[in-house]
Amino acid sequence: MKKINALVILSMLALAACAPRNLTQAPMVAPVDPAIAAAPAVNDDAAIAGRVLQQINTLRANIALAPLQPSPQLDAAALVHSRDMSAQNRAWHWGSDGSSPLDRVQRQGHTGRLIGENISETYENEIETLAAWMSTRDTRDVIMDPTATHLGFAWFREPSGKVWWTLLTAG
Repeated sequence: MKKINALVILSMLALAACAPRNLTQAPMVAPVDPAIAAAPAVNDDAAIAGRVLQQINTLRANIALAPLQPSPQLDAAALVHSRDMSAQNRAWHWGSDGSSPLDRVQRQGHTGRLIGENISETYENEIETLAAWMSTRDTRDVIMDPTATHLGFAWFREPSGKVWWTLLTAG
């Protein structure tokens, strides 16, 4: 019986490999290092932020855009908003105090031009969240804006495992 099940599974995999593919559309997300993809979720803030920055800069380099530099002020504004979204139990761009993304980055001392903010509430890891942002034009444009020079990125993980993500870019 086990031998038959294995043959059925192998046959299904072989047929799936023969399915037609759209070869004209380039992938939206840079290839992820298999060691990173296979690694369990890491709760080390610096490692997560580093992976996101590396992936974003790889994507930007693919279309000849300058890499983004991390910004402690933008990171702080992103963290404040991730925690606030969790407290509100709602993913949206307005703070519980009525603050906008621009208000939050200015409160943290950032003096450059805010380009945009991406947010998400998920149970996914940072690379899956980045892939989702890259699959939608509005959020992709925040990441790939040619005038962007700085990145802020933070998240808040609830005890349930739900994660509230915030990404900010500025010029």
